[in-house]
Amino acid sequence: MLKEAPDHPLSKSCLADLYLHQGRLVEARILAEEALAQDPQQVQGLTILGDVFLRQHSPQGALECYRQAYSRDPRPYLSLRIARSLKEMENFEEALLELEKVLVVMPQSCFFLKEKAMILNRMKRFDEALQLYEKIREACPADPFVQKEILRLRSRTRTEGQVIKELKAVVAMDSKKDNPQIHGLLAQKLKEAGLISEAIAEYRAAAGLEPKNVYFRKQQGFCHYRLKEYHQAIQLLAESFQKDPADYVTRKTLEKSYEAIGNLRGFLDLLEDTLHQHPQNKSLLGTIKRVRKKLSMEEQR
Repeated sequence: MLKEAPDHPLSKSCLADLYLHQGRLVEARILAEEALAQDPQQVQGLTILGDVFLRQHSPQGALECYRQAYSRDPRPYLSLRIARSLKEMENFEEALLELEKVLVVMPQSCFFLKEKAMILNRMKRFDEALQLYEKIREACPADPFVQKEILRLRSRTRTEGQVIKELKAVVAMDSKKDNPQIHGLLAQKLKEAGLISEAIAEYRAAAGLEPKNVYFRKQQGFCHYRLKEYHQAIQLLAESFQKDPADYVTRKTLEKSYEAIGNLRGFLDLLEDTLHQHPQNKSLLGTIKRVRKKLSMEEQR
């Protein structure tokens, strides 16, 4: 259909969906909006536009799109997206109610149970979250995220040293050594304990097992920064920043890293390239202007 009728709203939505999965959010949004201009109630276009908003940290916009789509096509996957939007808005009680609508008729759905457990964790209802994750493990025993969350929640009452010792034993087990989430949890605990070099090794192992998970590589970059290994930090953090330029902490850490190696010009190049990829992120303009001014002042000395 893309070739036969490229201007049809469905064709534009299909292409927008492809761009969304490729991380090309600007193109995805443009095409979704074009499809909706032709057919304002198109469910696929509304859903894709909502997904774009959610990835751009605009949950209110996402919620409006998902609710409009749900009014046309009340399917469970839209309830899940509505709940996630509400969770990002920290409207936790309403998010739980949204999930319960589906769990009443699909009580064993791992997707919805996991989302509920994550919300309970955000609400600091840790015991309830743990009980729910243990229930999910019965239905989905191989889920690496669930395994990790159970270990994390159980470790809350143990000392830092005990937790690290236990996690090292777990990742040494044949059945758990390929679980990136547990490697990531061990890395987090090692980092918190100040064992930065060991944390780097575990984040590297986690990233190797789950290459598409940018979080592990970003955290490894922060560890390199703490060790003043600025070139390694820049390499890892720049990748994360270009996928999520709204991440202020990563942006500031990159700026400090570039300054530490005396290459503020390199940071400006990164900012300008990132703005080209994400023109909707207007906050980059202020940083670019400030860095240009700083470079100009340095050149005049």
